[in-house]
Amino acid sequence: MSSAKLDRIDINILAHLQQFGRITNIELADAVSLSASPCLVRVKRLEKEGYLTSYNARINVSKLLETRTIFTEVTLEKQQQSDFARFEQRIASIDELMECHLISGGYDYLLKFLTTGVSHYQRVMEEILASDMGVAKYFSYIVIKTPVEKPYLPLKKLVSEERS
Repeated sequence: MSSAKLDRIDINILAHLQQFGRITNIELADAVSLSASPCLVRVKRLEKEGYLTSYNARINVSKLLETRTIFTEVTLEKQQQSDFARFEQRIASIDELMECHLISGGYDYLLKFLTTGVSHYQRVMEEILASDMGVAKYFSYIVIKTPVEKPYLPLKKLVSEERS
């Protein structure tokens, strides 16, 4: 969906909320140079139109337990639309799956898993292979370190690029 309906203030509201989800309406209004009432009206409109879909807490999982992030490239046995739909519907039920992307190139999907270790990941993959999702082959990439992880989108930059 294009951001053509949104103005600079709407984009600023979205940018602030994704970084500071617990900001009060008064603080948000001040940050985007609006009074409180018009700011709240805009936020409610952004929610209603589906631009704002949730307000979430980011959890420092390493405080709870040790985890392993693993990216997996998946190729399906067959390339029919029904095979893609079946895979997507079934893979969504895997709790350890954090992201699933249909990609171009040598593989069909790029998956991101969060597990407690390699043996946990292997059990997940064995369950996927046994569940007849149509996986022909897969390759795994174990994340050693994540030196950069941005919890927010560069909205202002993306929107200005789209409009230019």
